[in-house]
Amino acid sequence: MKNGIIKSEVKRGLWRSKPKVLLRIGKQDILKLPILLIAGFISALSIQERLDIEQLLGGFLIASVLLFILYKDIMRYKPAYIKNYNMLLLLCLMLVFTLSIGRLFSYLLYSLSKGIGFIPIEGAVFGMPLPAGAMLVALLFDFHTAITFSFTVSILTGLWLHDASYTIYAFVGSLTAAFSVIRCKKRSALLWGGFSVLAVNVFTVIILFLFEGSLFTTKALSSMTFAAFAGISVSAIVFMLLPIIEYAFNVTTDISLLELLDLNQPVMRNLTITAPGTYHHSVIVGNLVESAAEAVGVNPLLARVSSYYHDIGKVKMPDYFVENQSGPVSKHDRLTPHMSSMIIVNHVKEGVEIARQHKLPQPIIDIIQQHHGASLMTYFYQKAKEEGTDVLPSEEDYRYPGPKPQTRVAALVMMADAVEAASRVLTDPTPSRIASLVDRIINHIFLDGQLNECELTLKDIQEVKKCFTYILTGIFHKRIDYPGFDFTDEGLYKEPAKVNKGKSTENKKVSKEGTPSTRAAQS
Repeated sequence: MKNGIIKSEVKRGLWRSKPKVLLRIGKQDILKLPILLIAGFISALSIQERLDIEQLLGGFLIASVLLFILYKDIMRYKPAYIKNYNMLLLLCLMLVFTLSIGRLFSYLLYSLSKGIGFIPIEGAVFGMPLPAGAMLVALLFDFHTAITFSFTVSILTGLWLHDASYTIYAFVGSLTAAFSVIRCKKRSALLWGGFSVLAVNVFTVIILFLFEGSLFTTKALSSMTFAAFAGISVSAIVFMLLPIIEYAFNVTTDISLLELLDLNQPVMRNLTITAPGTYHHSVIVGNLVESAAEAVGVNPLLARVSSYYHDIGKVKMPDYFVENQSGPVSKHDRLTPHMSSMIIVNHVKEGVEIARQHKLPQPIIDIIQQHHGASLMTYFYQKAKEEGTDVLPSEEDYRYPGPKPQTRVAALVMMADAVEAASRVLTDPTPSRIASLVDRIINHIFLDGQLNECELTLKDIQEVKKCFTYILTGIFHKRIDYPGFDFTDEGLYKEPAKVNKGKSTENKKVSKEGTPSTRAAQS
């Protein structure tokens, strides 16, 4: 485990100790070079003023170099994004689309200016909705990728227009678009993002013309008008294209994740009806994981949604899981330990199949598959050992098939799942006992090597323990006794004690259903 954590720490700090790693070309880079070169060629075509071989070759080389730098930066910062060709292809398409849509809008707005006649055509370039590309990249990838993407688009656009000031305008507008959709959880937020781009575009145009000394001219006025139009068009373009890209490339955004929290989703509705105990367990796990995710710097929305869906496989045989059992006799009492372990393990496989049937995002499917890792089902393993056979049972027969958590979110779900289940056996859940329980459970997972393949650090684990303890302490809080009521099994149906003999005893008797106050206290 320690080796795994050290490796993750080295991986995070590798670029600092070896600055030349950014420009190193490996085998995986060579396999992806064709996509980068094709995208570079199309980008060069998009910024051509005239058909000139030398200019085309120069533009191709510049675009290819910028794309390779963008690619290497993502490989260093977030290699999971482009491990498959789909995401790399999407990123290249986003660059080509941004330049092409800019060229198209430039042509249309130039034509509009000429048709109207009295509008200076030089201001039409400020109406190009280039920030739409950065906004989409921020939604589909992340903000860091959007920064490098914005830089690439701004440089290429400045080369096309032979205007250094436009590079500043495009870069500032693109960064604003990316900033405006960080942690975007509603599609209406895209409209506010467009208004932000509008305001920043107009402000940037004012600064640029002030620098040139031509602020109080008709050209400056028309440029500000076109800049405002660009902000409006950015929202419209992103609003239309985002659902299409999400579906075509199977990309998960915060907006699509938020939609999965709706209890009217078929999977969630089935879970609440078929396995209500599992649903309640999943909600508590979601609370634990979300708070820990914020502490360690991962997506809290993905953490909560994946927690809600991590046990959906239990809907197939809900009565075999303790949280859904109402009677004193367990169905496992009539089964051998090995058969019981097979039923328990099967809920992971069933969960993956259900998730694929309902086309849940791949990150959630991965977490369903990994949330138990290769951990040992201790209860059934010990039960098998106590059967007294000559041959000791193999641990491998009582372990989940894995894989172990590959991401920090999957590791958080694993720890929260185990901690929440274990907390139910506490007879007197005081804060100190809860803290001790959390510490023991997470240390067991740690020492069992289940966290070897994710990037959780020792500092992250300490933060997770604090968050879990705080949330569970709030859940298992104490309540004062209700005067006049005895909530033990013997006293539920007895008459409540008289608080004051001088008071009226009109409502002295309590029915078996209990008074509204009794039912409220029980719930």
